[in-house]
Amino acid sequence: MFKLSILIVLFCSVSVSVASDKPNIIFILTDDQRHDFLGCSGHPILQTPNIDKLAAAGTRFENAFVTTSTCWISRASIYSGVRLRTHRYRTGREVFSPKWAAQSYPVLLRQAGYKVGYIGKSHVRLNQKDQQKMFDQFTVLRRNPYFKKQKDGTLKHLTQICGDKAIDFLKVQQKEKPFCLAVTFNAAHAEDSDRKNHYPYPKAVAHLYKDMKMPLPKLNDSKVFNSMPAFLQNSMHKDRFKWRWDTPEKYQHNMRNYLRMISGVDLVTGRILRALEDRGLAENTIIIYSADNGYYAGERGFAGKWTHFDESLRVPLIVFDPRLKNGPQKLSKSMALNIDIPATILNYAGVKIPKTYQGRSLKPIVEGEVPADWRQDSFCEFFSSHKTIPNWEGIRGERYVYVRYVDGDKPYEFLHDLKADPQQLKNFANNPEYKEILVKWRRLCSEQAKSYGADFSKN
Repeated sequence: MFKLSILIVLFCSVSVSVASDKPNIIFILTDDQRHDFLGCSGHPILQTPNIDKLAAAGTRFENAFVTTSTCWISRASIYSGVRLRTHRYRTGREVFSPKWAAQSYPVLLRQAGYKVGYIGKSHVRLNQKDQQKMFDQFTVLRRNPYFKKQKDGTLKHLTQICGDKAIDFLKVQQKEKPFCLAVTFNAAHAEDSDRKNHYPYPKAVAHLYKDMKMPLPKLNDSKVFNSMPAFLQNSMHKDRFKWRWDTPEKYQHNMRNYLRMISGVDLVTGRILRALEDRGLAENTIIIYSADNGYYAGERGFAGKWTHFDESLRVPLIVFDPRLKNGPQKLSKSMALNIDIPATILNYAGVKIPKTYQGRSLKPIVEGEVPADWRQDSFCEFFSSHKTIPNWEGIRGERYVYVRYVDGDKPYEFLHDLKADPQQLKNFANNPEYKEILVKWRRLCSEQAKSYGADFSKN
């Protein structure tokens, strides 16, 4: 009996040790934030000191992209690890497929003993059974309005409420059981119903950027917009540009407030990091920071996202692992994708990555070793039911970008050479010198599109 008791004690000790050796994971996701809208990525005035510290102590992926640039599709891809063409969550109004929910990173983490929480914007409709399988705590916070009335009658900004809920979650976590918490902000998405104050910001950042002249957007020459085909000139980009950026006064007002919204996220990120310290959890908690899509803040005469240029597809991505003794790779040029995030989370948790995942774990790169077969390009696409957003598919490579817009009788092709034209101002698709390259990338796009699922353009 004495020996049996010792064995039981030893077994329990090992179980606790194994559980505590698994890292906690916090995944922070913003809305409508482009890769260069952070202090650490070179923005000239934006203040994001807490996120900058994560980047300085972790790995910042300067070539991170989404596979589809809009919030509901990107978030569905992050759940499932697969592209739009595979998971088919196209409109944001349907219920997310139970098939893909079953292989989502939250389900697999819970099966591995993690406590899984979700706080903030959802924008992916889950049926109740799938939601219960995915999360121990699922707290959805919706904007419109951003300011919510509290019990004492005061108003509090949604970004701060998101932080409050995240800290409440952290307060009840035990070191013996690992957790994964997704903190998904509505910010910096515009409040589209309010045409006067598009970007409601927390009062805590109201003092920032006062009396500062906002730098004008790059590529704001009207010649850039006029060089676009008619279907892009007359798209939702133009409509929302008129809402947000079309006069100097409107641009200055909205850009100042947009930056404040991002600084508000940074402020709450700092609160979350301090809460980890206070709970003694910081040394064993991985932090991943990214955005669901990029953003046109007046560039090319556009507003919004959706299309194929880098302003739309390219997002911030930071991975911070406090356990690395020799320090991580600080800046990575390797191409990373939003669909790499669920694979990365599972890899850190010691959970087998499903073979159906189309992304790969970034953990080896963070630890300083880029796999020899790491991707050189990525298939990307946009298909939705919005009549004023054109549908397209393409390949974003290290040097070349090939895209075809498919709504017309004949596809409209773009071919960019990022070495000759890094700002993607020229279309080489009709240049005879690029004929062989065009044929090669057209074929590559068709092959990859077919490998990921049925063609939306025929629907």
